[in-house]
Amino acid sequence: MEALEKKEQLNQLFDLYSSLLTEKQCLYFKLYYHEDYSLQEIAEIYQLSRNAIFDHLKKVEDHLLDYEAKLKLYEIQQKRLTIIDQIEETKDLSLLNALR
Repeated sequence: MEALEKKEQLNQLFDLYSSLLTEKQCLYFKLYYHEDYSLQEIAEIYQLSRNAIFDHLKKVEDHLLDYEAKLKLYEIQQKRLTIIDQIEETKDLSLLNALR
């Protein structure tokens, strides 16, 4: 998976599952992925090693992917969006049954 695709997927998973993460995990994720801080900058702010921040972010990534593997909220959301697009294109309201 390319870096940009991975970042986009992680951001979407974060939107869905951030309430299942700790405050610290959310903070580091937002600084790194939303505010574009480097690992070193985050490490300096919180007086941790760069490697510690990397490890925290890796755990967040693992948690997000694990939550998605179990709950599949992102997958369901994507299927629904696809069906909605099909309805808009074809004006076939019978596709609404697939949303249930």
